[in-house]
Amino acid sequence: MTKLSVYLVYALPLLVIWAIYWLRRQRRHSANMATLDQSREAGLVEPASLHPSIDLSRCLGCGACVTACPEQPEHQVLGLIDGKARLIGPTDCIGHGACRVACPTDAITLVFGTETRGVTIPLLSPQFETSVPGVYIAGELGGMGLIRNALMQGRQAVEAIHARRPRGRDALDLVIVGAGPAGFAAALTAKSLGMRYQVLEQEALGGCVFQYPRGKLVMTSPAELPLVGRIRFGNTSKEELLAFWQDVEKRHGLVCSYRERVMAVESQSDGGFVLRTPRTQYRAASVLLAIGRRGTPRKLGVTGEDLPKVVYRLIDPEQYRGQRVIVVGGGDSALEAAAGVAEAGATSTVLSYRGDAFARAKARNRERVDRASANGSLQVMLGSQLRRIEPDAVMLDQQGKLQRIANDAVIVNAGGELPDAFLKSIGIAVDTKFGVA
Repeated sequence: MTKLSVYLVYALPLLVIWAIYWLRRQRRHSANMATLDQSREAGLVEPASLHPSIDLSRCLGCGACVTACPEQPEHQVLGLIDGKARLIGPTDCIGHGACRVACPTDAITLVFGTETRGVTIPLLSPQFETSVPGVYIAGELGGMGLIRNALMQGRQAVEAIHARRPRGRDALDLVIVGAGPAGFAAALTAKSLGMRYQVLEQEALGGCVFQYPRGKLVMTSPAELPLVGRIRFGNTSKEELLAFWQDVEKRHGLVCSYRERVMAVESQSDGGFVLRTPRTQYRAASVLLAIGRRGTPRKLGVTGEDLPKVVYRLIDPEQYRGQRVIVVGGGDSALEAAAGVAEAGATSTVLSYRGDAFARAKARNRERVDRASANGSLQVMLGSQLRRIEPDAVMLDQQGKLQRIANDAVIVNAGGELPDAFLKSIGIAVDTKFGVA
């Protein structure tokens, strides 16, 4: 066999393999650049919560972090660009932290905020106690939005409260504010420890999970819960998770009050607290805040907003089949709601936004709205504002022209009022983090 033959036998397959690898790498690079460009174009470059900060000098470009991200492939959060890991879908990151664990060179640090946009986080002790002795925080409000982490923190916080705080004499041992994942785990823990407790929730069991659209997949991981034991969920739907929680609540008789919003938490001279709601007041030795960072839905402040047909989030698009619906807002939630209702068979759907473009919505949501608009199932009204809501109509002002539009339902997606003022009223110290742990 000649040398040339040897080269052809051994080198040619290697060249083919290398060429295939290079082409695949280039395709991935192009796709990742396209995702990053879309994020920049839409202004979606600021992560909402805990997220990875990547030290490019230590990154090997092995892609372990990309593979480990539980949000993939539904969301493109991380990707390789020029042989280095990059955060290409910042607003899709919800702080799983799997990327940091998977990185073989410790090139990833989990941080809050960025150099240009700070995130306000309450100052907490290792036992989740705030600067106000006796008031604790667990879950999303403390910066941990992942369900598994919230469940764990709710349990740990109540264990710390039980160990360190005196039991209430003429008061409850503990009031838990919020019935989301952290509050749910906290209630089970309090029950298991024989504490006198009360859960107060302004909406329904599940908190932020209850507010998800129908059929949304929620990422959960195995967790250990008092009275329940080890729960094993992978990719499960909102409905499945809530059904599980409701069954646990019923079987163990958890003490929860729904549709009861806490208006104030006041410190007392004996070291305890009084919590005031529109219905009554509660006295407690300790308080655990297990509320979300999204806060209370922001209202429009227009006449008729208190009518029963007005809601502030979309739960099930199917319930609007055959109805005349208007959705107010210009963010992802509004676009998803409008497109979902239109696709579900609403008689007519109007999307009203005061801006002249959906600049801060994800490209896929803008495309979905464009498709619905093109086929006539959705009417987009930019530069418009809702002025009045009537039982069977709404008054809409579009660039100075007032229009009366027949209407059966109004969905307002105008964001939420963050709980910063609520924390300040209690006296809880906070810290604004700009890209640090």
